[in-house]
Amino acid sequence: MDTLVLAIGPSLAPADAARLGARLRALPRGTVVVCDVSALTEPDLAAVEALARLRLAAGRGGHRVVLRGASARLRELLALTGLEGVLPPGPF
Repeated sequence: MDTLVLAIGPSLAPADAARLGARLRALPRGTVVVCDVSALTEPDLAAVEALARLRLAAGRGGHRVVLRGASARLRELLALTGLEGVLPPGPF
């Protein structure tokens, strides 16, 4: 199984998801995309939206997205939006 690590931060906007989604289209099906969000210093709903869009793009390509280094604030936002199961922390 292939793995791609994306370092994300210190901010993330929905427009970034389109750029990152384009990168995913070149990957072999089944790639695990590890989003290292430890540098995402002030996560907000725009960052959550971007991560959700990235997850959708990954799913269309047959990839799985997991988060690494999610702060307590990001985990709270994911829980509040119901996305904690869609964007799970990974074992990486």
